[in-house]
Amino acid sequence: MSTHIGAAAGQIAPHVLMPGDPLRAKWIAETFLDDVECYSQVRGMLGFTGTYRGERVSVQGSGMGLPSLSIYCNELLREYGVRTIVRVGSCGALTDKLRLRDIVIAQGACTDSSMNRIRFEGYDYAPIADYGLLRAAHDATVARDLPVATHVGLIFSADSFYHPRPELTARLVDYGVLAVEMEASALYTLAAQHRARALAICTVSDHIVTGEETSAQEREQTFGHMVEIALDAMLG
Repeated sequence: MSTHIGAAAGQIAPHVLMPGDPLRAKWIAETFLDDVECYSQVRGMLGFTGTYRGERVSVQGSGMGLPSLSIYCNELLREYGVRTIVRVGSCGALTDKLRLRDIVIAQGACTDSSMNRIRFEGYDYAPIADYGLLRAAHDATVARDLPVATHVGLIFSADSFYHPRPELTARLVDYGVLAVEMEASALYTLAAQHRARALAICTVSDHIVTGEETSAQEREQTFGHMVEIALDAMLG
C-alpha cells in the first residue's frame, strides 16, 4: 500500500488515465467505465477502477504541477505495476493555429522546471511520448472523425501557472511549441525510467492569444473527446 494512493494490491489496473483534477477523474470513471469502484480518497485525490469494453482501466487524479504528478506517477509505476499512463488534461493554446476545445497530442514536452536538470546533473533530457501510443492516438482521431481539430506537436510543461516572463513563452512558439500545461514533462521522464508507456492528450481550455476560456465546470465535465482517444489508444 503506497503512501499517497493507499490502494490495496490488485485494485489498480495496468492501464491508467490520469487527469489533474480529481473531480474530472470521478466524471471520467462514471461516464466511460462500467462496474466502477473507488480505490482511493487519500487527500481528496480520487482514484477509480472499472472496465471499458471488457478491459480493466483505472483513473487517477494527479493534482496540478510536475511535483504533484510525480508523486502519483511514481507510486503507480513502482508500487502497483502500472504499464501505461495517459494524461487527459487541459492546456492553454500559445498559437492562433489552435482554437478553444482543440485537442493536442504531445509528442514531446519542453519545460522550465529544474527537476530533470537535477536528475541528470545539468544535462538537457528530452522527455518524449511513447511512439506506439502517439500513433494509436492519432489514428483514433482519424477513425472517430471528431468535430474538433487535433494537433500533434510539442507542449510546454511550466512550473508556474502565472508565468512571470510571458515573452519567453512566446519565444517557444517560434520553435514549434503549441500549448502550455504543467505535467507532461515529468510523466514522460518517469515512464522512461520505469520502462512504461506514457502519452499526454490535452484539450485547449484557455487561449493565451485570444483570451478565450472555458469554465471550471466545462473543464471538469465536457472534455470527453480526448478521453475517447485515450481509451482507444491505450487499449487498441
